[in-house]
Amino acid sequence: MLEAAPIRVEEAGSLGLVACTALVIGNMIGSGIFLLPAPLAAFGPVSLLGWMVTTLGALVLAVIFGRLSRIVTKTGGPYAYSEAGFGEFAGFIIAWGYWIALWTGNAGVAVALAGYVGFLFPGIGASSNASLAVALISIWLLTLVNIRGVAEAGCVQVVTTVLKLVPLALIGTLGFFWIEVANFTPFNTTGQSNLSAISATAALTLWAYLGLESATVPYGDVIDPERTIPRATILGVLVAAAVYISVTAVSIGVVPSAELAASPAPLALVAGVMWGAVGGVLVAVGAVISTFGTLNGFTLLAGQVPYGAALDRVFPERFGHLSRFGTPANALVLSGLLASILVAMNFADGLVGAFNAIILLAVVSSLLPYAICALAELMIVARTGKCLAGPQMFKVAGLGALGFLYALWAIYGAGAETVFLGFLLILSGIPVHVAIKWRDCARETADPVKPLHKEK
Repeated sequence: MLEAAPIRVEEAGSLGLVACTALVIGNMIGSGIFLLPAPLAAFGPVSLLGWMVTTLGALVLAVIFGRLSRIVTKTGGPYAYSEAGFGEFAGFIIAWGYWIALWTGNAGVAVALAGYVGFLFPGIGASSNASLAVALISIWLLTLVNIRGVAEAGCVQVVTTVLKLVPLALIGTLGFFWIEVANFTPFNTTGQSNLSAISATAALTLWAYLGLESATVPYGDVIDPERTIPRATILGVLVAAAVYISVTAVSIGVVPSAELAASPAPLALVAGVMWGAVGGVLVAVGAVISTFGTLNGFTLLAGQVPYGAALDRVFPERFGHLSRFGTPANALVLSGLLASILVAMNFADGLVGAFNAIILLAVVSSLLPYAICALAELMIVARTGKCLAGPQMFKVAGLGALGFLYALWAIYGAGAETVFLGFLLILSGIPVHVAIKWRDCARETADPVKPLHKEK
């Protein structure tokens, strides 16, 4: 493969294949799978085709990110790839948008975590202040874990990923013994065409796959990254897809669609039918573990993305400073602070209202980086002046086109209001970029440019 000259190559660190795969799975399998069976049930069994379409799109993006991780060997993930392919300003916009997606996603997952804790402890669920406290404590607890070190965060991710998969695996496998075939008819309950229903369900399921690029972000802390990152990314998507499709199929088969669609805790309802009250508690515990693990993984990335951008003078230089533990503490603290503010601002709408409002911002902020990265390899090759030809060119261009069209379709499916709000948030970063460039200009006028950070 033709490789572009990297800006900076970092030594591998403490995250192996298991930890990286756990990071990918943990960041994808979060609160979504515990909530999605209800809205998907409103479409009927046709929603399973929506999962399949989204899974194919996610696998295409996983392959693209795996290829990019071999070409651009530096920390930053989507930011690093966009900057290498489209230049500094594009890199900044993508880093800004991706960072927004991470800390807004953290806020949404923390709210969901508080809701599941409230299910297990009704006293907390009945108190808005107690629920808010749970959300904020979870954000800052995991911020401190990630400040302590990437290896510690990776260990938390492995443990929580294994624990969260247990109840989901039980439902997705043993649940087939409780399926009633009659619940799979009618196939499409919406009255719309199958194509329209599939498009709508595919848009809903997109949230569940956000985070598929997780292993590409902490490049400098990955053992043998050129082999580990592509394998972890594809393996993580395949495991998540198996869980998503099997759990949704069991949910629709065990509980009639109309009843499932009206449930605020769909998997607890399914487990209750299968195993009684104990099943509902088991699922609630799994949901708490699941959201806790997702929050940990997103917190790690919320520090790594601005850190990588700061090393290239794209984000404020304070984000590029490491703590005594070797972690980007400044970036982690600011991300935690912004997530906390967002949670507090939206909590007046209640848990469900806050979750929906926050997640909308996270989804659309993630889609722009996906669309840009889909075509980044073509741009990186073009900038080398040695364009590909023949089968290799067809492969790169075909993958890029598929990934871009999928991201474009998903942006359309996210809805006009979501796209509008996300666009405003992304544009808000332009003054920050201008301020950084003006400051750099003033420094260059006074003194020669000095490195912001020593290499590992």
